[in-house]
Amino acid sequence: MSDPLSLRAGAETEAAAFPDLLARAEHLAGAVLLGAHGRRRAGAGDDFWQYRPAQVGDSRRAIDYRRSARGDTEFVREREWQIAQSVMLWVDQGASMRFSSSDKFPQKIDRARLLGLAVAILLNRGGERVGLTGTELPPRAGRPQIMSLAQMFCRDDTADYAPPEHRAMIPHARALFISDFMGDLDGVRTALTKAADRGVRGVLCHVLDPAEEAFPFTGRTVFQSMGGTLSHETLKASDLKERYMERLAERKAELESLCNLTGWRYGLHHTNTTAQAGLLWLYGALDAKAVAA
Repeated sequence: MSDPLSLRAGAETEAAAFPDLLARAEHLAGAVLLGAHGRRRAGAGDDFWQYRPAQVGDSRRAIDYRRSARGDTEFVREREWQIAQSVMLWVDQGASMRFSSSDKFPQKIDRARLLGLAVAILLNRGGERVGLTGTELPPRAGRPQIMSLAQMFCRDDTADYAPPEHRAMIPHARALFISDFMGDLDGVRTALTKAADRGVRGVLCHVLDPAEEAFPFTGRTVFQSMGGTLSHETLKASDLKERYMERLAERKAELESLCNLTGWRYGLHHTNTTAQAGLLWLYGALDAKAVAA
């Protein structure tokens, strides 16, 4: 049984982070205009969207004769697409995500949570169902779901590297995975393969600290995992730079190749860039047409 004092301390820490994350995510989402990337499209719905010139294959009943009477071109009246879709999120809570090379930059996990929750808020405002991969928080619409997501995102995983949750993938839904992808990629391959088998398309957001891209270490250095389970000491860190950069490039290429094979999109985000830029790209990339491209 868990120590009651430890359990209470953990609960209070989690509760303290919740309102701050929610407020920052709502502020970030508020800076992004819905529809800025052309999310609206023609489809099943009740609301008028636009007129377009009639094309071969259009039904005669689809032609708007009142609009067409204004000239020599026949026009079709299109309705706006209003089918709510399910979007499943996985935000890596592993210990490796709690790294930051400088006080000037947020921890990777802070940026990942902020982007994940802000995306959820925007999707929810657009009438779509949002939830987590797995069975703990299935996609739903509404403000209470956003509150639940914020609470879930405030939990930390004790493992150094947390593999993606791939259970209960909803067929033909969309998904967003946000991680540094520093751990074993077998879990990522499994998740994306199972997703592709169910017709799920999505986005991999690769979050890295600038030091992980530049490897600015020299001299005697002790490299230790954030969870403390791995440690390596070297007297000349600069000698490791070339091999490290090669392996990082290989990892990026492998992730991108995996996305190409499964119909997903790959994006790289650095914590020294603005969260707004990352959110704009993610929200656009999650568009159904963009993911399917």
